Amino acid sequence: MQQTHYLIVGASHAALAAVRAIRMHDETGSVTVVSKDDALPYSPTVLPYVVSGRSDPQRVFLRDDAYFSLHNVNYLKGAAVTSIAAASKCVSLSSGEEITYEKLLLATGAAPLLPPIPGLNMVDFHVLRSLDDALRLRDALTGTRQAIVLGAGLVGMHAAENLAKAGAQVTVVEMQPTVLAGYFDRDAAAIIEDAFAAKGVRLLMGNKVVKLAPRGQGKGARVTLADGTLLESDLLLVSTGVAPVMDYLNGSGAEIARGIVVDDTMRTSVDDIWAAGDVAQARGFYDDAKIINGILPDAVEQGKIAGMAMAGDPALKRYPGGVPLNTYTFFGQQAVSVGSQSEGEVAVREVDAAGKRYLKIMMKDGRLTGIFGINVAFDPGVMWELILRRTDLTPVRDQFLLDPQRIGRVLMSKTWR
Repeated sequence: MQQTHYLIVGASHAALAAVRAIRMHDETGSVTVVSKDDALPYSPTVLPYVVSGRSDPQRVFLRDDAYFSLHNVNYLKGAAVTSIAAASKCVSLSSGEEITYEKLLLATGAAPLLPPIPGLNMVDFHVLRSLDDALRLRDALTGTRQAIVLGAGLVGMHAAENLAKAGAQVTVVEMQPTVLAGYFDRDAAAIIEDAFAAKGVRLLMGNKVVKLAPRGQGKGARVTLADGTLLESDLLLVSTGVAPVMDYLNGSGAEIARGIVVDDTMRTSVDDIWAAGDVAQARGFYDDAKIINGILPDAVEQGKIAGMAMAGDPALKRYPGGVPLNTYTFFGQQAVSVGSQSEGEVAVREVDAAGKRYLKIMMKDGRLTGIFGINVAFDPGVMWELILRRTDLTPVRDQFLLDPQRIGRVLMSKTWR
């Protein structure tokens, strides 16, 4: 049985941020990182680019073996956590190993959420959440003539673009009335939809799959929609959402809702166990409701806070709350969504469908609460910080609304710490 002071389960952004935070305060305490993947750490955000061929799968890793050696971190690959005995502080792994710990961080991320469609278990389909998924999907592009993507979120739309560029006839099926409904309103979504339609991608919005069946010989599926439409595909990608990986928590005593419930230091309801990243359900920024904010910057922030708390770093600052942030590039264009579409009032709303340009700015009490743009220049990271810091924009409100990029940069250059 292995023993370690700090045990981190998971190996993406939250986990790595925690390692860095721990080592900033504790240079000698033993650290073990366990990854279910048989690979070095990588970011799920790179997977669409592995599929498209833009990223070499051998060059996407966030850290190498030398990093772990330099920082005296024991990195274990190819083992998932199966159970936690909180009373004895022992974690069991799928490899059969057991590890005891003093402090435990759960950064196990999320896994594809498969819809309850009759026949799904009878057809060959793809998901896109791991490096292995990306390699399998990349290999499947060869020879694909007709592809169907279920779900018009970020993963589905990335995949649809790559499939279209590979020469396939692509159909996207989505239950919501627009693409990327969680990030953009109808007018903004329409600009994105037009870009896909111009590339020959068929978008079936406000519809759902009610039945799947094998396509006879070979790969793919026959797809029946609620309105009676029948579709056939060589390749079927299911991208209908993700759910936190928490099956190992049965009997652990940890409070679970949609995710693992944590406080503002990422501590769970169980002593000496923290959670961060896509698996953690933490306080939202706009109210006290607990949310899962599955974005890269938040994973880094949560991991940093958890690591500092685990190491007892006196510089620890409490989590300010989750603010959504997503950037999305499609067919050479860029869409950015930061913050809330409903918090506050609309200060600016500009729609230029012909010019493929969109901008909406939300404000409340002189402070930015959300900003959304397509082919408009502003720094999403700066906007995110302005929201988190509750920066009072009243003295520069008019200038900011006219040029959020320039004024945002000026403000942050004066206050960034």
